[in-house]
Amino acid sequence: MSSIGDKVKGAANQVAGAVKQAAGHAVGNPDLEVEGAAQKLKGKTQEAIGEGKDAIKKIVDKA
Repeated sequence: MSSIGDKVKGAANQVAGAVKQAAGHAVGNPDLEVEGAAQKLKGKTQEAIGEGKDAIKKIVDKA
């Protein structure tokens, strides 16, 4: 997957996770809150992978 794709998927997972986390909190469902937090973390990881790919590409392009 491209770095842009990783960043987009990461952002989408962060938003979806935040919504799940808030919904779980609102209805008193701790499992949903935890699931949302995990999905947000997954999104942050995906975005970091995209940033890493960009950094590697810049290094390779300079070489």
